[in-house]
Amino acid sequence: MKLKGTRSTFYLFAAMVISSLVIGSYCKTQFVPVPAADATSTAESKLKYAPVDVEMKLKKVGEHSWYVQGKAGIATDNAGFISNAGVIITNEGVVIFDALGTPSLAHTLVQKIKEITDKPIVKVVVSHYHADHIYGLQVFKELGAEIIAPEGVYEYIDSDAASSRLEERQFSLEPWVNENTKIIVPDRILDKAEKFTVGDVSFSIEVIGSAHSDGDLTLLVDNDRVLYTGDIIFEGRIPFLGSNQTKHWLKTLQNMESLKIQALVPGHGPTAERPLESITFTREYLAFLRNNMGDAIEEMIDFDDIYKQIDWSDYKKLPAFEEANRRNAFQVYLSMEAEGS
Repeated sequence: MKLKGTRSTFYLFAAMVISSLVIGSYCKTQFVPVPAADATSTAESKLKYAPVDVEMKLKKVGEHSWYVQGKAGIATDNAGFISNAGVIITNEGVVIFDALGTPSLAHTLVQKIKEITDKPIVKVVVSHYHADHIYGLQVFKELGAEIIAPEGVYEYIDSDAASSRLEERQFSLEPWVNENTKIIVPDRILDKAEKFTVGDVSFSIEVIGSAHSDGDLTLLVDNDRVLYTGDIIFEGRIPFLGSNQTKHWLKTLQNMESLKIQALVPGHGPTAERPLESITFTREYLAFLRNNMGDAIEEMIDFDDIYKQIDWSDYKKLPAFEEANRRNAFQVYLSMEAEGS
């Protein structure tokens, strides 16, 4: 059979056939936007995150207060579940403290919460902006929760370190952190202490300022006397000193020792069985570092030399000593050099 028409007509017909095949194949493999009218389906699709094969159990520490505990390890261990998150359940809504290290983990936490309450998640109080505490924020934001964070977090949000860390985690924690993961900015920034109430529970936020990070805060559940500290306190292990503001951090811990609390939930590790002792341990560790590094700087002793001379026997058997202690000491050494300059 001979095709009638010009050569250009033939080429046009062939191009139309090829285009239809390509478009058909594309539509089978790519996401097709849901019509705006189908808002329910859109909301449901946003909550579909790669599943995580980790144990996550809500632990009760007060009448209204719960938390989930990440396992000890580096940031990419346990599918990124290395930090803690608090859950406070009131008769009008749920308040979250910290958002975990991946959207998948936050989504898993939401499912755990649904097992014990049908109340909506209304607020997320963020202790500080480090990756293992914030990448789950987008899940709670999608649910309509208000995000509250301390002054100083934009030092991280606007930094090259934030974008490079996200790129690294998109590789090292894929598929739980991926190209759809984003850093959520807070709805409100606090520069001073604040009290608020949700339903039958009252809360007190204490803005710490720059201590472990560029901006830190703690949350006290007044009814239960349960204190959520973020990374101001590490329980049962050597702390990670992520900031150079150890002088301010030390003063914060001294003030915390006067609080009357029933339970303390740290940023990492189990609930402190003896809260005051946990605060005191962290304070004494920071004081030990500052005293020794301060003496070294005053006597103009090189860091490597002073580190070898110090008796670390009170700390070297604790978890994370090898991973964190030398780095902590060097951080304090540098910061105290800057304080004296």
